[in-house]
Amino acid sequence: MNIDRSEFVKVDKGKMISFVSALAKEAGMPEEKAEFLAELLVKNDLRGIFSHGSKQIATYARIMRDGLINPDPQISTANESSATIVIDGDGGLGYFAACRGAEEIIERCRNIGIAAAVTRNHGHIGAAGIYSRILAENGLIGYVTSGHQLSLRPEDSIMRAAGGSPMSFAIPGGEEVPMVLDFGAMHDLYETSPHVSELFKLAPGLVFRSMGLGFICQALGGFLAGVPVEEERAKRRYQGANQGSLIIALDPGRFVDIGDLKNEMDTYMKLTREMQPMPGHDKASLPGVLESGREVDWGISGIPVDENHRAILSDAAAEFGVELPF
Repeated sequence: MNIDRSEFVKVDKGKMISFVSALAKEAGMPEEKAEFLAELLVKNDLRGIFSHGSKQIATYARIMRDGLINPDPQISTANESSATIVIDGDGGLGYFAACRGAEEIIERCRNIGIAAAVTRNHGHIGAAGIYSRILAENGLIGYVTSGHQLSLRPEDSIMRAAGGSPMSFAIPGGEEVPMVLDFGAMHDLYETSPHVSELFKLAPGLVFRSMGLGFICQALGGFLAGVPVEEERAKRRYQGANQGSLIIALDPGRFVDIGDLKNEMDTYMKLTREMQPMPGHDKASLPGVLESGREVDWGISGIPVDENHRAILSDAAAEFGVELPF
């Protein structure tokens, strides 16, 4: 879960985009792709999704430089039908393949009512919400998940088999913003998380449900995309290209009048806004509302960058000889 930051410096979004793009280019990525990636990462910052924002470029730049990921992937279509498409990421970061997949199924979905893309042979896709929002902004319902290469041993907890467990759902609104749920089912249950044992004692059902969602993410976003359970069976040119994704689009107009659905979603947004918030929070809202508000506000006032965020970017800037934006 990403939360507002209490101590930070504000960084202009344009300067942050230029910085992220410069780092990517220093690592070998062509200018057009570097700028595209920078826009996506900084938009996550603007929405408060800092875990998948600009600080990710530090890792990406290193794995591109070190040859683990292709810095200039040539995205291609492996196979397709009227309702489906398989996108090959050519060993690059997953953003390029997943964006292509989301865009490719929009018209297919409008023609048939439902469409799906699988992407393969790439690295991290970032926040799954990037791609579900593309669909919602085009009047479609979106579902996105991703899986990665596992390394399972008998001595490990079965929790490890749940993988990274990212998924996102998005439903279009009318005058209101789309409802976008973007989360990792296991993100409070990793082995390094401090409260795993306590959570299991207090709410075992919650833990098992989270694990179950993780297993599903791995099967649909990983195995369906050609990521094998056992790493020794993987055949990769770029060792960092160990992930896949599944993107599904549904046309709500095949079931109800799209205007009626958007009106219902708008009413839902307005009514829930007046309800009592959860303990420790000052506002009640549906998923995607806070993020959308931040994107507008921080787009004007600047991105709040805390000490840890600055340290990660500072180390990368020094390593690649790029001037910091703060």
